[in-house]
This record gives sequence, structure tokens and C-alpha cells, in this order.
Amino acid sequence: MINALPLENYRASYKPEQVECSTTETLKPTDEIIGQDRAQKALRFGLEIQEKGFNIYVAGMPGTGRKTAVRKLVHALAKTKPKADDWIYVNNFANPYEPNAIRLPPGMSSQLKADMSAFIAETRRALPRAFESEDYAAKRQEALGKIDTEREAIVGQVTERAAKQGFTIQMGPTGLMVIPVIEDKPLTQEDFEALPSEKKAEILQKREALDADLRSGFHQLRELDAKGMEVVSKLNNEVALYAIGHLLAGLKEKYGKISEVILYIDSVQKDILENLGTFLGSGQQQQQQQQQQQQQEQVPPQFQQWLAKDLAFRKYEISVVVDNSTLEGAPVVFEETPSYQNLLGKAEKEVQFGIVTTDFMMIRPGSVHKANGGYLVIPVLDLFRYPLAWDGLKSALKTEKVKIEEPGEQAGLITTRGLKPQPIPLSVKVILIGTPDINQILNQGDPDYPELFKVRADFDTVMDRNEDNVRNYAAFICTLCKRFNLIHLDNTAIAKVVEYGSRLAEDQKKLSTRFSGVADLIREANFYATQEKAKNITVRHIQEAVEEKMYRSNLIQQKIQEFIERGVYLIDTEGSQVGQINGLSVMELGDFAFGRPSRVTASVAVGRGGIIDIERQAQLGGPTHTKGVLILGGYLANKYAQDKPLSLTAKLVFEQSYGGVDGDSASSTELYAILSALSGLPLKQSIAVTGSVNQRGEVQAIGGVNEKLEGFFELCKAKGMAGHQGAMIPASNVQNLMLKEELLEAAKAGNFAIYPVRTIDEGIEFLTGVPAGERQPDGSYKEGTVNFLVNRRLQEMAEKIREFQVPQ
Repeated sequence: MINALPLENYRASYKPEQVECSTTETLKPTDEIIGQDRAQKALRFGLEIQEKGFNIYVAGMPGTGRKTAVRKLVHALAKTKPKADDWIYVNNFANPYEPNAIRLPPGMSSQLKADMSAFIAETRRALPRAFESEDYAAKRQEALGKIDTEREAIVGQVTERAAKQGFTIQMGPTGLMVIPVIEDKPLTQEDFEALPSEKKAEILQKREALDADLRSGFHQLRELDAKGMEVVSKLNNEVALYAIGHLLAGLKEKYGKISEVILYIDSVQKDILENLGTFLGSGQQQQQQQQQQQQQEQVPPQFQQWLAKDLAFRKYEISVVVDNSTLEGAPVVFEETPSYQNLLGKAEKEVQFGIVTTDFMMIRPGSVHKANGGYLVIPVLDLFRYPLAWDGLKSALKTEKVKIEEPGEQAGLITTRGLKPQPIPLSVKVILIGTPDINQILNQGDPDYPELFKVRADFDTVMDRNEDNVRNYAAFICTLCKRFNLIHLDNTAIAKVVEYGSRLAEDQKKLSTRFSGVADLIREANFYATQEKAKNITVRHIQEAVEEKMYRSNLIQQKIQEFIERGVYLIDTEGSQVGQINGLSVMELGDFAFGRPSRVTASVAVGRGGIIDIERQAQLGGPTHTKGVLILGGYLANKYAQDKPLSLTAKLVFEQSYGGVDGDSASSTELYAILSALSGLPLKQSIAVTGSVNQRGEVQAIGGVNEKLEGFFELCKAKGMAGHQGAMIPASNVQNLMLKEELLEAAKAGNFAIYPVRTIDEGIEFLTGVPAGERQPDGSYKEGTVNFLVNRRLQEMAEKIREFQVPQ
């Protein structure tokens, strides 16, 4: 026989006298992470270990302080680590499509960028001055004078040879021309055509004889021109180096310890010498600038800034990708929008008059670049919202290099030529923040994941309800009030918040660590206290916040309650019925859950169909509910079918249920209905039932016990309390009770009771008022007991079905 649960077990109360302060104002704020020792230890290990693949997955439910803990621990550790290096991209003069990456000590990237800008600016001033000087003109004249003398000599020799053969040399539009001379008069083409054939043939024969000498002379002239160009080029290089040599030497001296920078400065020097005309403003360049100015006058003002750019000197600039000069310690990056390009960077493009352009100065870093040498924190759910982001991150971690490329190119969809910046070596600790189920999916579905994320930090949703943790709860409340300028709580409010924490945890011996929910409750209570201009938040404000939050969310619950009161949904709370019982389920609407009583009925007949779940037949039953129903067959077979076949067809249904049904918490309820239908004994309709069952008839714990009990209590209250109503729950769920005080007051008044049950026999005995009956040595049951009646009915069914069998 089961007894009503003692009132002290309905909820684990916390008295204001137990609180160690009068108000939270007298407490010291805390910045400690409360109740997550295991997670913090795992985090510290994962952050400190430097081996490859020991990245971290932080698993926990939202509101448990995952991000706060990660932020605190990562920032504290980062401050003890050295600054990460800077990274820049510079022009690759050999192949501009593949810019070079250079690593620099922290803070040096901005210095180099400024120094190079100053160098180019000074070079643009120094070179024209040097080449416009009289000294340069004299040296050029001297160098070219010798070549001009040799040229005149060669031309004189060629002219003399031509004159002897009756020709003269003249400059034509296509170069030197050999023209026949008669009587000291050069012939025109018309004069030549008018000559007799013999004379023309003679002239042509002499011309052929002269061609060898002319070719030799012309070859000498071309060699002299090349020599002249070489001499001028050498002179120009010497003058240019003399003009800017000290600038280059200064750069090399300042950055001499970085070999990549020295190589870059050498390449800049080479390119300047090869493109002196750009710095000197050649006639061709001036013409181009004039054309550019004319074009600029023809376009709208908003586009003129593009044309105004001095693109000729842009290739000497420095593209700073990462500048860690302002950091204190290693970089820490929280990437809230982890798209592919936000993570791995991109090369921007701009359209100028219909032409898409880009260069190394338009390279933009991603958060992986910024976190290189430090820590990168990413919400994993956001990561999977962006195509290719996860694959790109994995590739970077596996290769230990971060490469900037178009997402479409990475997927093999883009073949057009674009920038391919040199990959940057990567050393970063990645921390993913997500829920446990996503971690499980990744472990099972992605073979790379276990190799890349070897550390898991689990954040629990509950912690022990002891004095230390209650003290921590109060310190958390103090911190919240001071940080957000809220009214402080008195000891009655603190005690009520502790009870609320146990309600969220659904455990009398635990407190919830989902502090976001606790904080929201305090903020709402602060609103009501502020309206009243109260000095402190009291228990009344906490209760008002709880009630108002429920009121804002329970419209559907109220509608269902109304339908029950008006007889639309048929549920009895008094009397007795055969094969009918009140079950309890939980409906979840976002962040609000409530208990919904439902009528469960069973019908039995002779047959071999076994137990048929109508919910499953209608495709409304979930797999866990189906499992629970199948267990009922195992219970009946184990208890009643040891001496005969189980020859029945029993059908179970949640009446007026039009949505999906899942979970096994109603399996004991359904079993009671079947036993009632088989025995013919009516069940009390004033008692609602919840609890799962195993094949041995033991009643097992279920979830949502508080919401289920409160849901049936509200129904009984609406239909009228009769003084004998209540609910039967698994005894193992007593420790989960944190019922609202209204229900507790009704229990004190004798209007509602809770009955803990351990076995089906205990439950059926209480619901029918008839002893369950124990199996006797011969396998039978005492006459008049529930089990006797059920066993007799099953025996009758077995005999009936034997009568209808066709002889073989």
C-alpha cells in the first residue's frame, strides 16, 4: 500500500534565515566561473598544450556561461604570452598575381609601411633633380660624344663609298635611303623610271655591289646605337643610385635582420632602375597623364577619385595584413560572423568603368590571420550557416597555413585568373563553442574532426546545492546588480532565487548553472521593484516576475484548460472507469513548458495482435513511445503467459490527441489501463498517473514531473477541488519535485496529494482499491486480486482462440 508523500518533500525550501547576508549590497562581487570546475580544468589544459590538433570544443547548453568562461580564461592566458608577429603583403615584381608575404616583429609593419611611403616620396623628388642637373647633362654629353664621333665616321665612310658608285645617302621617313646621282643631281623615282633600260640596269648593278658595304655600315651603326643605349642606361643607373643610394642604405640598415625585407628592398631598387621614366615624367607618361585628365573631366565627381590615384607608384606600397602593435600579449579574436571570407580573408575588387580590378593592396585579412599566434573563438552553429567556412577552417588547421582564395575557386567553380597571395604559416588555437549534440554529430560524421579538436570542455547545467554554491549564487546576484545597476536583493529574494535555481535544475539537491535564466528573472524583478520605487528587490517581486513571465507565455495552456472546462476535451477528475485513466504529458512552446492531462483508454479483445499502439498506426507516435508500448507486451508475457499463450489484442490511444506523441513516460499509465480493461476493475479518475515501466514491472523516473503535476492540479482546480484528487509518480522522481507554493498550500489543506510508487502492483492496487495479489508457488494468484482477475481473463481468451483454431 502506498502512502501520500509528506509535505516537506513537495519542494526543497530555502529559508531567508539561511542566507548569510541581509542584502546583496553587503556582498563582494565575484568574477569566478561558478559550478564549472571540470570545464575550466579542461579549458586550461587545452589552452596550454601546444601540440598539433589539440584545439578545443566547448560543449554546453546556452546560458551556462560558456562564452564568459572562455573569454575570461583566454584573455587572462593571452596576456602572459608574447605578442604575435605582424604580417604584410608586398608586390611580387616578377609575378604581380602572386604577392609575397613577409613576417615582421610585432609593431614593425606600420613602421615599414611608413618608411616605404617616405622612401618613394623622396625618390620621386630626388630622381628628377638628379637627372635635370648640369652635371648629369655633361656626363651624358661626354658619354654620347664619343659614340657620335664614331657614328659620324661610319656615316662618312658609307657616304664616300656611295658617292664613288654614283649614289648619295639621305634620311627618309623609313630610315636611310640610297639614291642614284647623275650630274650631281639626285634622281627622283620619276626621273629613274624615265632613264633608258640600259642605264637603269647599270644603276641597279652598282646598287647591288654597294649593298654589302651599306649593310656592314648600317650594322655598325646599330651596334653603336645599342652601345649608346647601354652607356646611357649605365649612366642613368649610376646617377639614380647616387641620388637614392643613401635612402636604400638606410632602409637596409634598419631592417637588415629580416632577410625577406632586404630581398624586397633589392627588388624595389631593381624595378625603380628599370622604370626610371615613371619617376622622371617622360614625354609618353606626360601624354598619358593629359589623357587621364581629359577622361577625368568627362566622368561624374564620385568617380574622379579613382582616376586621381597615382597607380604607377602603388606597386611600391605595403599592404599591412596584421598589425599587433597595440596588443598586450597574444591576440584573441571572437568571430561572431564566421563566413568563409571573414575567417580566411579575401582580395577585394573594384569596378572602374566596367573593368574589375584588384591588386595586393586590396588584400583583406580574416579572423584566422588576426588570431595567428593566439586564440580564435567561434560559435560552431554560426560556422555551419556559411557555405565552405568549415572546410576552409579545417584545411587551414590541417596544413598549418592560411591561404586567401575565392570560395568558388576553393570549391572548383571559378577558373578566371586572380590573385593568389603567398600562404602564411599558421599557429592558432581554435575554440569552438556549441552544444553537446553538435559535438556528437561532428565526431560521427567528420573523420577530420577528432584529429583537429582533441580537447572537449563540458559545461554542466547543474551543480550541487550546498552552502558554498548558495554563497556563490548570492555573489553572482551581487555582481549582476552592480554591473547592470540593478536594485539589490534582500535575503527573502535571495532565498527565492535559490529555490528558482533548483526548479530550473528540476532537482531538490541541485542548482541550475544556466545563469542567463536566473539573470533574466532578476532583471524582471528589478523592473517591478523600480516601478514601486522599492529600496530592495523582495520575495514578492521575484514571485511577480515568475508569475508574469508564465502569464506572457501560457496562452495555449489557458486555451487547452478552457476546452477541458467546457467539455470540448473529455477528462474526468472524479469517479471511476474501466480501461480509462488520466495520463500526464508535457508540451513545450519555445522556452515555456506546461503539463497537459490526457485521457488514455485501452480496449481488449480475443486475438493474436498483441498490444497495438494506435498512435503509431496513425504515424503520430515517436520511437521512444513505441518502445514503451512494446515493453508492455514483455511485462504481460513475463507475468501472465508462463503457462499459456498470450492471446489478446489490446489497443491503446491518447484520446483527442492530434499531434505527435513521444517518450515512454506514459507506459505505466497505459499498462494500468490494460490491466483495468482485462480485470474489469475501474480506475480512479481523480488520480493522474505518470511514469515509465520496465518488463519486470518496476516504475521508472521520467522528466518534467513538476510541469505534469502542476498541469493536473490546475485542471482539478478549474473543475473543482473534491478533496481526494492527486497524482501518482515514480518514487525516484520525488527528489525532482520543486512544486509551486499554491499546490503545496492545497496539499496542506488536504485538497491534493502526491503518491510515490515503485511497482505496477503498488500502483494498480491503489488505483483500483483491490489488492494486486502475489504469485503463489503453483503459479496462480489469490482469488479476487487484480492479478487473479487479469490472469483468468487471459486464460479465457486463450481458450476462446483455441476453439476457433482450424484442425490440422
